[in-house]
Amino acid sequence: MKYRKLWMFTALAGFFAVALGAFGAHGLADKLDARQLEIWNKGVSYQFYHTLAALLVLTLQSARPAFKGYRSALFFLLGMLFFSGSLYLLACKELLEWENTAWLGPITPIGGLLFLSGWTYLFLEILRQKEQQN
Repeated sequence: MKYRKLWMFTALAGFFAVALGAFGAHGLADKLDARQLEIWNKGVSYQFYHTLAALLVLTLQSARPAFKGYRSALFFLLGMLFFSGSLYLLACKELLEWENTAWLGPITPIGGLLFLSGWTYLFLEILRQKEQQN
């Protein structure tokens, strides 16, 4: 299977989206306030969205080897790490008793830029495919 590692990381991202969503609903519900749970759930949502997006582009990649969607999948996975990962940590910073978390603030938008890069690259790759067919 080509791009096996990306497939594996995407499967793990889906697994952890479910696990972290359940953990937030059941393990953190009485430990975090409403705003913190909202932040946690935003991380879970974006992780789910981009897991599905990565699955889609990897499936397209498998069906059309000239399609370079794997790059979008890579951007999506890195975006999950930075965006969702930083939101999980921000939501739990008081629970973890972290005092110096200012460094987390800039990490979230880097993840957002990685997501946007994935979508942009996907758009450009689809455009390139159309041009090659003509």
